[in-house]
Amino acid sequence: MRVMVTGGAGFIGSHLIDALLKRGDNVVVIDNLSSGKLSFIQDHINDGNVEHINHDLTNLEGMAQHFEGIEMVFHLAANADIRLGTQITDTDLRHGTVATYNVLESMRLTGVDKIVFASSSVVYGENAPMPTPETYGPTIPISLYGASKLAAEGLIGSWVGTFGFQAWVFRFANIIGERGTHGVIFDFINKLNATPNRLEVLGNGLQEKSYMEVKECVTSILHVVEHTDLPFNLCNLGSVDTISVRQIAETVVEETGYHDALIDYTGGDRGWAGDIPRARLAIDKLNQLGYIPSMNSKEAVRHTVRALIKEIGLR
Repeated sequence: MRVMVTGGAGFIGSHLIDALLKRGDNVVVIDNLSSGKLSFIQDHINDGNVEHINHDLTNLEGMAQHFEGIEMVFHLAANADIRLGTQITDTDLRHGTVATYNVLESMRLTGVDKIVFASSSVVYGENAPMPTPETYGPTIPISLYGASKLAAEGLIGSWVGTFGFQAWVFRFANIIGERGTHGVIFDFINKLNATPNRLEVLGNGLQEKSYMEVKECVTSILHVVEHTDLPFNLCNLGSVDTISVRQIAETVVEETGYHDALIDYTGGDRGWAGDIPRARLAIDKLNQLGYIPSMNSKEAVRHTVRALIKEIGLR
């Protein structure tokens, strides 16, 4: 199958490409490298297995031509820094909602009618029950990032209903693992590298969320796509438990060996405006479809800490 991955040079996208190539697909990547790293997929490009197109998805002009001959689109491109939206308020609108419209319209113009979309647990908002099922609503996100994801889901649903598309929408928990370039674990390791005697933690450390290892995320995406066939398919991806920010900080201190570091909490029940302090997704649907993640949140966090220590290095 000839597939396209938007944001394919990014963290999750590059792991998805590894899996797509392993199953024999031909892959085209659209990524302007604003947050992705070409090094993540350079070997595949050199081997001739991946075609990379440097195009900004916020620009519809000249975009549709790249979709010719594509059979399925995996749309992962988005703003990777959720906090940036609080400073530049149209960031998620442009890189989330508008970019998704441009992808869908390019697909329509070229006859591509299958899309897999990376959404997020943050669409559920702050007061959702834990664990949160896909049927929960109304979904009222409290961050600009969450609003852009929910708007993109709506656009995709409208293309399904109006133009006969088929879609798979995945609401992710926190996805972590090798090649991580942002997020709490990445930040903690870099903070300790800079100041080994002190680790600043945003909030009170009691924030509690579910984490899923990136390779398991990718495997579960492909598994669900293979085992569902409705016009619009929606599925949560996550793990069976949660872990607190305090526990993550303690794990990072332990694994880095900076045992004398003082963990300094800034206070408050959340790390930044729009952050949801507690979240855990129900993954019953994923389990019923025959996929059970092998790592829980705590195992995924420790695995990721060890992997990123090797990648980032300690001073």
